[in-house]
Amino acid sequence: MSIKLRLNTATATKAVLAKIGNPQREEPLQTSREVFEIAEKDQDTLTAIFLKPFKNVLAHRFTHHASLEQHEMSNCAKAIFADEDTLLERGIEIAQRLYAKSNHPNIKAGDLCVALLKEVHIEGELVSGLCILKSDSVTPFLTITARNGDLRLSTEQGINPDKIDKGCLILNYWPEKGFYVLTFDRSGGDTRFWVREFLGVEAVPDSAFLTNAYAKMAVSFIEEKKAAQASEEDDSPPWEVATAARDALDYFEQRESFDLQDFEREVLKTPETIAAFEEHRARVEEEYGQPLETSFAISSKDVSKAKKRIAAVLKLDTGVEIHVKPSGDEQPVLERGYDEAKGMKFVKVFYNRDLSAAAPAE
Repeated sequence: MSIKLRLNTATATKAVLAKIGNPQREEPLQTSREVFEIAEKDQDTLTAIFLKPFKNVLAHRFTHHASLEQHEMSNCAKAIFADEDTLLERGIEIAQRLYAKSNHPNIKAGDLCVALLKEVHIEGELVSGLCILKSDSVTPFLTITARNGDLRLSTEQGINPDKIDKGCLILNYWPEKGFYVLTFDRSGGDTRFWVREFLGVEAVPDSAFLTNAYAKMAVSFIEEKKAAQASEEDDSPPWEVATAARDALDYFEQRESFDLQDFEREVLKTPETIAAFEEHRARVEEEYGQPLETSFAISSKDVSKAKKRIAAVLKLDTGVEIHVKPSGDEQPVLERGYDEAKGMKFVKVFYNRDLSAAAPAE
């Protein structure tokens, strides 16, 4: 299952704004008194800013243990899609929900924007969308202005469009299944708070999600296994881990569909490794908050992305890091040794040319 989505047809038309504090620190909640109408001259710029973070994220949907009719965020979106005039009331309700969920000491205060979009293209339909963005930090900006025939320099605090921390895009598609929702959280550590506690969504188990999940799972399992086997006297070089991870992903690259039993037989092989992988998969499923299907069509695009992300990193206690990126089938030209005089280990690096930008001409 692959959904065709185009965001370049969309336009942001109006928004509800809020400043979300942390109630545990007795920081207030401030919300719009009226809907902010986005001027036509600003619509293209703001729409591009709002939608940029959603270009390469996985699809989610609202979920509830009892019934979607009891899901607060789903009900807010449904009401807005049914009647745009409810945007202020429901937008404030969304801000109040986020404020109530922001009571962990690690959650930062920030600015919230709940924007209404029209004409998002999905599966041949033009639908409305609801974009919710939260920025936890402000950035100083420099402005040069003309005054009295001279130029003056001033600073302003504002939101950096490239550093918006959290967001979701709810599309008026699949309402009976929990809507089609795209979401991101750059902070990483607060993802559970944003995805589960505030939004209440789960990933759509399509081929892209499952390919990503199992590819990442296979790589992280290999990394954990190698790290557990390594010792002070017998370190596993990180490039060996990277090679093993790429070999595991070759299974995905060479097939059109995934089958867990076949993967265990072809890649994991031994009963001990298979049992360890099952334990690892159980932990990953707990993290995702849902069981993973054991057979699915493989998304070749997502396998290629996963392989590009693999890079060995050798971190040394002297503050040196060596990054070894994949380079086809060639082995990295590195050599380990021990210097008796210094009583320290070393890594020797062989190369033909220095390709760094600042490298002096030879």
